[in-house]
Amino acid sequence: MAWRGHISKNIKELRILMCQSSPASSSARAFVEKNYKELKTLNPKLPILVRECSGVEPQLWARYDLGVEKGIKLEGLTETQISKVLEDLVKAGESSKV
Repeated sequence: MAWRGHISKNIKELRILMCQSSPASSSARAFVEKNYKELKTLNPKLPILVRECSGVEPQLWARYDLGVEKGIKLEGLTETQISKVLEDLVKAGESSKV
Protein backbone atom coordinates (compact mmCIF):
# COMPACT_ATOMS: atom_id res chain seq x y z
CA MET A 1 0.00 0.00 0.00
CA ALA A 2 2.84 2.36 -0.81
CA TRP A 3 0.42 4.39 -2.94
CA ARG A 4 -1.12 5.79 0.25
CA GLY A 5 1.97 7.89 0.84
CA HIS A 6 1.82 9.36 -2.67
CA ILE A 7 -1.76 10.58 -2.71
CA SER A 8 -0.76 14.23 -2.40
CA LYS A 9 1.55 13.92 -5.43
CA ASN A 10 -1.37 13.03 -7.68
CA ILE A 11 -4.42 14.57 -6.01
CA LYS A 12 -4.86 18.18 -4.85
CA GLU A 13 -7.92 17.58 -2.64
CA LEU A 14 -9.89 14.58 -1.42
CA ARG A 15 -13.56 14.88 -0.37
CA ILE A 16 -15.69 12.22 1.24
CA LEU A 17 -19.44 12.84 1.41
CA MET A 18 -21.62 10.70 3.66
CA CYS A 19 -24.65 10.62 5.92
CA GLN A 20 -24.09 10.43 9.68
CA SER A 21 -26.67 7.71 10.22
CA SER A 22 -27.86 6.02 7.02
CA PRO A 23 -27.04 2.35 6.40
CA ALA A 24 -25.90 3.28 2.86
CA SER A 25 -23.04 5.32 4.34
CA SER A 26 -21.95 2.78 6.98
CA SER A 27 -18.95 1.52 4.98
CA ALA A 28 -17.87 5.08 4.17
CA ARG A 29 -18.05 6.00 7.86
CA ALA A 30 -16.04 2.91 8.81
CA PHE A 31 -13.47 3.69 6.10
CA VAL A 32 -12.99 7.22 7.44
CA GLU A 33 -12.75 6.02 11.05
CA LYS A 34 -10.11 3.42 10.22
CA ASN A 35 -8.08 5.23 7.53
CA TYR A 36 -8.27 9.02 8.01
CA LYS A 37 -5.46 9.24 10.56
CA GLU A 38 -3.02 7.17 8.46
CA LEU A 39 -3.88 8.99 5.23
CA LYS A 40 -3.45 12.39 6.90
CA THR A 41 -0.18 11.34 8.56
CA LEU A 42 1.24 10.15 5.24
CA ASN A 43 -0.08 13.22 3.35
CA PRO A 44 -0.03 16.07 5.90
CA LYS A 45 -0.56 18.90 3.39
CA LEU A 46 -3.35 17.18 1.45
CA PRO A 47 -6.79 18.60 2.23
CA ILE A 48 -8.96 15.62 3.19
CA LEU A 49 -12.47 16.94 3.63
CA VAL A 50 -15.12 14.81 5.31
CA ARG A 51 -18.57 16.23 4.67
CA GLU A 52 -21.56 14.83 6.53
CA CYS A 53 -25.09 15.68 5.51
CA SER A 54 -28.31 13.94 6.44
CA GLY A 55 -29.57 11.73 3.63
CA VAL A 56 -26.67 12.35 1.24
CA GLU A 57 -25.46 9.51 -0.98
CA PRO A 58 -21.91 8.41 0.00
CA GLN A 59 -19.34 9.62 -2.53
CA LEU A 60 -15.59 10.04 -2.89
CA TRP A 61 -14.30 13.00 -4.91
CA ALA A 62 -10.75 13.71 -6.03
CA ARG A 63 -9.63 17.07 -7.39
CA TYR A 64 -6.61 17.02 -9.68
CA ASP A 65 -4.56 19.75 -11.37
CA LEU A 66 -6.40 22.49 -13.24
CA GLY A 67 -9.59 21.91 -11.24
CA VAL A 68 -10.38 18.57 -12.86
CA GLU A 69 -12.55 16.47 -10.54
CA LYS A 70 -13.68 12.87 -10.52
CA GLY A 71 -16.33 11.46 -8.22
CA ILE A 72 -17.31 7.89 -7.40
CA LYS A 73 -20.50 6.74 -5.67
CA LEU A 74 -19.73 4.52 -2.66
CA GLU A 75 -23.15 3.08 -1.88
CA GLY A 76 -23.01 -0.70 -1.61
CA LEU A 77 -19.20 -0.84 -1.47
CA THR A 78 -17.21 -2.43 1.36
CA GLU A 79 -14.30 -0.71 3.10
CA THR A 80 -11.87 -2.75 0.98
CA GLN A 81 -13.64 -1.70 -2.20
CA ILE A 82 -13.57 1.95 -1.08
CA SER A 83 -9.82 1.65 -0.54
CA LYS A 84 -9.49 0.23 -4.08
CA VAL A 85 -11.56 3.12 -5.46
CA LEU A 86 -9.22 5.58 -3.76
CA GLU A 87 -6.18 3.74 -5.14
CA ASP A 88 -7.68 3.89 -8.64
CA LEU A 89 -8.29 7.65 -8.27
CA VAL A 90 -4.67 8.14 -7.19
CA LYS A 91 -3.43 6.12 -10.17
CA ALA A 92 -5.68 8.09 -12.51
CA GLY A 93 -3.99 11.28 -11.30
CA GLU A 94 -0.59 9.73 -11.83
CA SER A 95 -1.34 8.63 -15.39
CA SER A 96 -2.62 12.07 -16.35
CA LYS A 97 0.75 13.68 -15.60
CA VAL A 98 3.15 14.35 -18.45
